[in-house]
Amino acid sequence: MTDRPDLAALIGSRICHDLIGPIAAIGNGVELLAMSGTPQSPEMELIASSVAQANARVRFFRVAFGVSAAQTVGRAEVREILADMAGRVTVDWAVPQDLTRAETKTLFLLIQCLETAMAFGGTITVDGARSLRAEARRLRDAAPQWAILTGQSQDVTASHIHFALAAEEIRAAGGTPRIEITETSIHLSY
Repeated sequence: MTDRPDLAALIGSRICHDLIGPIAAIGNGVELLAMSGTPQSPEMELIASSVAQANARVRFFRVAFGVSAAQTVGRAEVREILADMAGRVTVDWAVPQDLTRAETKTLFLLIQCLETAMAFGGTITVDGARSLRAEARRLRDAAPQWAILTGQSQDVTASHIHFALAAEEIRAAGGTPRIEITETSIHLSY
């Protein structure tokens, strides 16, 4: 039996690769306009912040949905990506060492799972290579999605594909997902 390539991850890598160039070009255009003396307007600020968010998301997606090559992802790079994505949900990457790309991919997918339950904002702390904690004033009920992560459901939609992919990555790492949910917190580990 031959090892088949992970076609979904290759598609994710390709899409991210193809999008990063145009996004960078828009960002460069905004910078050139600023350097040429064009007055800073609310419209230009909106474009600049949208480009920064899109760039950060594509970098995040490249790790979360791309190919897990046998390499490490530096702690500084991960923290930069997560800081650039900060919005209503902030992520504190408290892992003290660099992780393999596969470990980082799994954690990024789990971050997305937590974000699904944190529609009203909050903080995620990645406190280990296999452990994340979320704190929020209010959490959305995501029981059907958690069932996908734990293998109790195969009812996957495009908007919740990260739950199924995280489950696959956890299984590939020899783990079993564990979820502890309270009214204001979630602890994921495997």
